Amino acid sequence: MNHLAARVPDPAVRRLSATLYGYAFLSDLVLLYPLYVVLFADTGLSVGQISSLFVIWSGAGILFEVPSGAWADVVSRRLLLCLAPLVTAAGYALWVLLPSYPAFAVGFLLWGAGGALVSGALEALVWTELARLDASDRYARVLGRARTAGVLGVVVTGVLAGPVFAAGGYPAVGAGSVLACLLAATVATRFPEHRPSPVVESGPDDHDDELTWAGTLRAGVRQVRTRPPVRAAVLLVAVVAADWGALDEYTPLLALDTGAGARAVPLLLLLLWAGVTVGGLLAPMGERLGRRGYAALLGIVAVALAGGALVRHPAGFVLLAVAFAAAQLATVLADARLQARITGGSRATVTSLAGMLTDVLIIGTYAGYGLVATAAGNAVAFAVAAGAYLIVGLALLIRRRRSTAVSGGVAAVVGSGPG
Repeated sequence: MNHLAARVPDPAVRRLSATLYGYAFLSDLVLLYPLYVVLFADTGLSVGQISSLFVIWSGAGILFEVPSGAWADVVSRRLLLCLAPLVTAAGYALWVLLPSYPAFAVGFLLWGAGGALVSGALEALVWTELARLDASDRYARVLGRARTAGVLGVVVTGVLAGPVFAAGGYPAVGAGSVLACLLAATVATRFPEHRPSPVVESGPDDHDDELTWAGTLRAGVRQVRTRPPVRAAVLLVAVVAADWGALDEYTPLLALDTGAGARAVPLLLLLLWAGVTVGGLLAPMGERLGRRGYAALLGIVAVALAGGALVRHPAGFVLLAVAFAAAQLATVLADARLQARITGGSRATVTSLAGMLTDVLIIGTYAGYGLVATAAGNAVAFAVAAGAYLIVGLALLIRRRRSTAVSGGVAAVVGSGPG
C-alpha cells in the first residue's frame, strides 16, 4: 500500500460503494417494468406499433449515447447522474397521464436519453473516484455488486408490481415508478466527485481544445481509433454484453416452448435472474482470471446457453442460469478491462462509445434472432447466438501477444485478449 492509500480511510470507498448500490437498486425499482407492454396493449396498440416503439427506444439510446458521454467529460458527472432519473421519470409520468402512441414514443425517447446520461458517466465517476483513493483494483467487484443491486431492484419490482396494480391500476404503478426515480436522483447527490485538473487528466495525445464538448468527443473517438488496446477493449465489451442482453428479451418465449405453462414462466425467469445475481457477486473471484481463464469463461457461456436451450425442457433453464451468471461476470470483467486501458480526459466518452456499439449489436442480434427463430424455432436461435461467445473465446486464445497476461487482479484481464 503506498503513501496515498495509507492516508485514505476505507470509509471513503464504502461511502462510494453504498451510494452506487443504492442508486443502482432504485434505478431499477420501476413498477412499470413488468407492465408497460400490457399498458401499450390495453391502450389499443398493435404488435407492429409496440415493436416500432422498441425501435424508437433503441434508436434513442444510440443517438444520445456518445454526445452525453462527451458531456459527462466536460461537466459534472454527478450532475448527469442526478438528471438521468428525472428525465426517465418524466417519460413514465407521460405514459400514465396521456396513454397514447405519441406519448409512448416520447416516453421512450426520454427513457433512452436518461439511460444515455448514466452510461459512461457512472463508470467514469466510479473508476476515477476509486483511482483517487488508490483502490482501482476494487472496480470489478464494486461494479459487479452494483449490477447485482440493480437485479435485486428488478426482482422486488416483480414482487410489488402486481399488488400495487391491483390496488390502484396504472396510475399507482406510474406514481411508484416516478417515486423510485426521484429517490434515485436524491441518492445521486451523495456521489463524491473529485475531478482531476485538466493537466492531470489529459494524456500525452490530448490537446487543449479537448476541454470543450466537441474537443472531448474528438479525443474519445481518436483514442478508440488510434489505440488498438482501447479499441479491442471496446469491442470486447460490446460483443460480450450485447449477445446475452438481447437474448434476455426472448427467454419468456423459450420458456413457453419448453412446455411450461404461462404460470411457470415467471419462476423460470426468476431462476435466470438468480444466475445474473450470482455472476455479479463472483467478480472478486473473476478478477484473478487470465487470458485463458477468461476465454474458458466465454466458452461456459456458449455451451450453457446452447445446451440449456436445446434441451427443450424447463430443466434446461438451470443451464441457462449458469450461462447468464457467466455472461454477467464476463461483462463486468470486460468493463473493468476497458476502464483500465482508457487514458486522458475522455473516459466517459470512450465508455459511451462502447455503449453505443453494444446497442447497435443488440439491434443486429434482434434481427438475426428473428430470422433464425422464424425458420427453426427459439431453441435453435439461442444456440446460434451462443456461437458468438465461442468465436470471441477462440480469438482470445489464438491471438498471440508480445507479453503474457499479468498474473492476479484485474490486470490479468486487462493484459489479455485481442488488441
